[in-house]
Amino acid sequence: MRLVFKFGGTSLGDGERIKHACSIVRRYFEQGNSIVTVCSAMGDTTDILIELMSSAIRGERERFESGIGRLRSGHLEAVEAAVQDAKLRGEALRGVEERLNDLTHILSSIYFLREVTPRSRDLVLSFGERLSTWIFTCALQAQGISAKYLEGGEAGIITDSDFGYATPIMDETLNNIKSIILPLLSRGIVPVVTGFIGRARDGAITTLGRGGSDFTATLLGAGIQADEVVLWSDVDGLLTTDPRIVGDAKVIPQLSYDEALEMAVFGAKGLHPRAIEAAQNGQVKVRIKNTFNPSAPGTLITGQGYSTGSVVKGVLLVRDVAMITVRGASAVGKPGSAAHILKSISERGVNVMMMSQSVSESSISLIVRRDSADLALEAIKSSSPPSLIRGIDCERDVVVVAVVGEGMKGTPGVASKVFGAVARRGINVRMIAQGSSELNISFVVKETDGVRAVQAIHEEYRLG
Repeated sequence: MRLVFKFGGTSLGDGERIKHACSIVRRYFEQGNSIVTVCSAMGDTTDILIELMSSAIRGERERFESGIGRLRSGHLEAVEAAVQDAKLRGEALRGVEERLNDLTHILSSIYFLREVTPRSRDLVLSFGERLSTWIFTCALQAQGISAKYLEGGEAGIITDSDFGYATPIMDETLNNIKSIILPLLSRGIVPVVTGFIGRARDGAITTLGRGGSDFTATLLGAGIQADEVVLWSDVDGLLTTDPRIVGDAKVIPQLSYDEALEMAVFGAKGLHPRAIEAAQNGQVKVRIKNTFNPSAPGTLITGQGYSTGSVVKGVLLVRDVAMITVRGASAVGKPGSAAHILKSISERGVNVMMMSQSVSESSISLIVRRDSADLALEAIKSSSPPSLIRGIDCERDVVVVAVVGEGMKGTPGVASKVFGAVARRGINVRMIAQGSSELNISFVVKETDGVRAVQAIHEEYRLG
């Protein structure tokens, strides 16, 4: 089988964990599988890199040099624990030092200029994956596996120049991956690829945004037509809900691509929408498994739905949101009123998560991230004539509850059952949205009612 394994930051948190992840690769490789490995940055490395850039911009040289020291000690300790062969350990240590020296030079430039561009920010952030992937490659070689280190661009991932959230040029990228990776696999080599990173046409390093390592893995899977992409994390699979909310939340054995995409959009742990989309377009199966419990079957995401006996598969709670309601009788019957509001918000870089408009057209409600609410309000007020808007309200003490399941499509009474369960807990629903796909019912409640709403639906559908 052709497999792509992606290991997240928790799975690579220190040298012992890297060694353990390598043993998983070795076990599957020795069973006759061809394997491509993708690595995220170790632990909190990305957060440290962001702090380092901030310190450099503020001119805090001692602070960013101290941060470099933290990165150095953490990664050198990881090498000592993960790479057992003395010769390979020396090579690994030299590679870490070379990369950290390069990082120090870049941060010094930021320090002297007191600014960071999107291009240089991506370059700095790339070092997390470049360090972890180098160590993983050496550790895998120390376990007797022929492995080759590749950065995202070297593996064929070519993107636009939208630094921070680059988009791969799909046809070119998939053809590149096929021509670069397949010959390595045919020679019994395990390519070890940096997650999160691509390369623009001019050679600049780009990053793929949040969940970028998952995206890297599914791109590689699509490019080599893998039998399965396995996303290794610290959970046994996707759960019916957050176990901190419902103690008996269970692993969902199988999801369709569409169900997984809905759950990813609403922040399900271990999933990112672009990763699922790439897998769906390439018709590649994705499995979510636990690095620390590798025998557990995990959650399989595939083109085929799977009945669990319930029309609902999962219930998600989205926190840190705000609801903006725009009221104005002048908008009634006036074409383009909603489009005008959405356009003004989009131009400020604010993403609208949900929208609901009254049939009378006299009000429209929007859900945005809480930290973007002020930007959205400013955009609406500054771009809309007073004649169009009678009032704007912003509620920051709300949450979104999303109910997902392919079985809801065409099943009468689902909404009634969902809202009946919520009503019996004395919870008032502030806003409702459902798409024509019927894969998802989303609604807004007060923040203080969010947990009870999730518990009510989870219990109603006996998901535990």
